[in-house]
Amino acid sequence: MIAITAKIPVKAGSEADFEQAMLAMAEQVRANEPGNKMYTLCKGDDGAYVMMELYDDMAAVDAHRNSDHYKAGGASLGPFIGGAPEISIMEVIG
Repeated sequence: MIAITAKIPVKAGSEADFEQAMLAMAEQVRANEPGNKMYTLCKGDDGAYVMMELYDDMAAVDAHRNSDHYKAGGASLGPFIGGAPEISIMEVIG
C-alpha cells in the first residue's frame, strides 16, 4: 500500500471555500477510485490543512492523478491555494 500526505497552504480568508471544494473532490475520489482506501481532509490546531491518502499501489496513485475529477478538482482549488503543497509519499509497512 501507498500512503500520501499533502500539507496544503490555504490563502487567509479562503478556508471555507477551500474546504467545500476539497470535500467535493474527496467525494468524487471515494466514488470513482476503487484503488483508493482513504482520502481525508484534516485540519491541525495551527490551522494547517493536510490531506491523508491511502492507495492499494502506485497504479492506483497514477489512476488518481490522471482522473478527470482530480484534474477538475485541482482547477477548482487553485484560487484558494497559497503555495506549493508539501507532499510525502510513503510505503505502508504495517
